[in-house]
Amino acid sequence: MGMLIPLLVLFVLACTAATNQTIMTSRDTVFSSEDDNSLYFTYSGQVNILEVRDLNYQVKVLFVCKLAAQIPWYEKLAELKMPWEWNTGPDAHMMAIQNLNFKVSSGQMLAVIGSSGCGKTSLLDVITCKDEGGKIKTGEILINGKLSTKQIVKKCVAHVRQDDRLLPNLTVRETLLFVAKLRLSKTFSDVQRKKRVEDVIAELRLRQCANTRVGNEYVRGVSGGERRRVSIGVQLLWNPGILILDEPTSGLDSFTAHNLVITLSRLARGNRLVVLSIHQPRSDIFQLFDLVLLLSSGATIYSGTACDMVQYFTTIGYPCPKYSNPADFYVDLASIDRRSREQEMMCLEKTRSLTALFWEKVKDSDDFLWKLREGNKIVITSNEQSAYTTSETAINVNSRSVDELPRGFRQFCILLRRQVSNDFRDLVMLLLHGFEALLMSLLIGFLYYGHGGNSLSIQDTTALLYMIGALTPFAVVLDVIAKCHSERAMLYHELEDGMYSVTPYFFAKILGELPEHCAFVVMYGVPIYWLANLTPEPECFLLNFLLVWLVVYCSRTMALWIAALLPTLQLSSFIGNAFFNSFYLTGGFIISLDNLWAVPRGISEISFLRWGFEGLMQVQFKGLTYNMPFGNFTIQIPGTHVLNDMGLNSEPLYACYLVLLGISAGFMVLYFISLKFIKQKSSQDW
Repeated sequence: MGMLIPLLVLFVLACTAATNQTIMTSRDTVFSSEDDNSLYFTYSGQVNILEVRDLNYQVKVLFVCKLAAQIPWYEKLAELKMPWEWNTGPDAHMMAIQNLNFKVSSGQMLAVIGSSGCGKTSLLDVITCKDEGGKIKTGEILINGKLSTKQIVKKCVAHVRQDDRLLPNLTVRETLLFVAKLRLSKTFSDVQRKKRVEDVIAELRLRQCANTRVGNEYVRGVSGGERRRVSIGVQLLWNPGILILDEPTSGLDSFTAHNLVITLSRLARGNRLVVLSIHQPRSDIFQLFDLVLLLSSGATIYSGTACDMVQYFTTIGYPCPKYSNPADFYVDLASIDRRSREQEMMCLEKTRSLTALFWEKVKDSDDFLWKLREGNKIVITSNEQSAYTTSETAINVNSRSVDELPRGFRQFCILLRRQVSNDFRDLVMLLLHGFEALLMSLLIGFLYYGHGGNSLSIQDTTALLYMIGALTPFAVVLDVIAKCHSERAMLYHELEDGMYSVTPYFFAKILGELPEHCAFVVMYGVPIYWLANLTPEPECFLLNFLLVWLVVYCSRTMALWIAALLPTLQLSSFIGNAFFNSFYLTGGFIISLDNLWAVPRGISEISFLRWGFEGLMQVQFKGLTYNMPFGNFTIQIPGTHVLNDMGLNSEPLYACYLVLLGISAGFMVLYFISLKFIKQKSSQDW
């Protein structure tokens, strides 16, 4: 009996250990979307070190509110905010980051945590030199010992924004392949580019959705977590040494967020430096971090290893309660309660004391990280590294050479193919636009079809020609503005990342939309001409069609310019509508051109509707004689008399074509200038 009890105890302990092992194994299986025997995408360049020293960063306060915002003066004007609405008093600025110090190197993942408005995004913007409207008061940011500049950032830092801005109608593989053609060196062959894309797809666990559309909120495609990994893959393709992510788990469910952070942790183990901001990570995500930086109102509450964070706060009198998530508890501890002035002041006083206490503990260290034991370094040991490389196949890829990236015509060809592929993949929208053009044409055509073989009267013909030239361009203006604003943020990010320059994008955009434009004009202009029984000569039909083509194209180029010039869809639609109505009212039909006073007359000179109407009238009326019944008599009225009476015969017909070409070229020049000098941010970023 005495021997039986110890044996039973040993048996129970063995069963318990086996059960725990099974649970851990099943847990690892649950949180792994694929086999762990995937490719291990390593960075083979030099070890990267990111260091922030004594950083104090100031931003402007958003108008009369007390919310910090990086808003330059020209963006305020673009939002129609008058100068007297700006907050320019002594409280017009506030410190978004205060006395920040940390040092992180390759192989580590640093998580910047804190409540909303604590300075997480501002810090990442300063590191990536995208701090519009803010100002570094003191301190410096060093990358590999050199002061951070836009040129250095473009060479070794990849920035993944909080929102996924991708073309929705391309598949995951197509999206990455187009980026690979733009961002990989010209020395890469097509086979090498495709291999790099497949490596990234494998590393980011995207094999199962590689041939699925990326999608967005309007187009069905991959899941939110997969789309976020595609955004990371876009940056990972050129194999950066430093990867910075702004709220990568935002909008994702807990399971997807955990898998995403596992991926980021694996990328850090591939000799990369990973910095991410995150609001309040759950406990299993928190355990994946190497380093944690806890901010409160821009000040450092804690900076050190994640595994030692609980121990640090316990030593200063803030132990984490049992069964609580340390990240949740300490983010709440560092949050500012603004429900009342008294509570806000109490929280600010508490955070000041926590900041001062932490600074006293780390001010003499080299990396400003709190360590439980002296000499506790956060590195990957040789055993850990061998464990990774034995279970996963390492891929060593060389860093890109910026000087050998595709340029000029090569960029144009890639962008043109991407533009056409994305547009023609959206069959629903193409069919909708085609049906819209055909329906308008048939409605107007059948309205005049009842005349049979009889020619239309002067009044009916004049009204018809003005409707042909003015009706569909308005719909084109609204469609183009909406489409450009949906692509605006992606364009801004790609230009900021140096993926391509404005010039090849401009020509690719202009030429890429020509097939859709031509199809639209054919569906609109051809049926209406023959149904309305206009002049049947082929020459008149071709001249009429060319004028309609030019008028609609002028409206398209005007919409491109306005969409690139103004920051929001609502503002662009309003200004586009105002421009179109101005051109419509001065087009020569509502009121005779001879009766316009100075300002409307000047507007009519640049109104593409006026010149299109004048050309259409000349095509139809010149050389024709109209019989006008007057009692028992019939008076013959030459068409040229009608043109002279309406003031539409002042210029020859070819001048109408030349002026329309000049107007469209002028709008294209304005569009190019807007792309070149105005940041194409999305509505949410203004």
